[in-house]
Amino acid sequence: MIKKPCLYLDNCCYNRPFDEQEQAKIRLETEAKLHIQSLIRKKAYSLAWSYMLDSENDDNPYEEKRQAISLWKKIADEYCASSEEILLSGKKIMKLGIKAKDALHIACALHCGCDFFITTDQGLVNKAVEKIRIVNPVMFVIETEGLK
Repeated sequence: MIKKPCLYLDNCCYNRPFDEQEQAKIRLETEAKLHIQSLIRKKAYSLAWSYMLDSENDDNPYEEKRQAISLWKKIADEYCASSEEILLSGKKIMKLGIKAKDALHIACALHCGCDFFITTDQGLVNKAVEKIRIVNPVMFVIETEGLK
């Protein structure tokens, strides 16, 4: 059996559809993110979730957004809990110039064996982290659907 690629969407990616959609970049990222989620529902990809996503989503002051995003935890195939191993991995990732929370998200994605880390955070896109590809939703769709 061929392993499905595993995806990790960070919190800013989950929140993208709730952002103001006036800018073309935001609309494109929203459409790409929704497309990716439809592919996850169709089992074309597996999804990873983490304690970091739980934590950041719990801090969201908007109940509707919190509930909509938390549904993806139930869909996820993999879950990463906090551990000493994750914290140590996060510290190593921070040495690449990545902020603490982002480094922990990436550490969780690596722990779950994710192939892609999908984010709308431009500061993270294309950071070189071994064993995972960091892309925005639009680039993920372009790359995986052969539209290059």
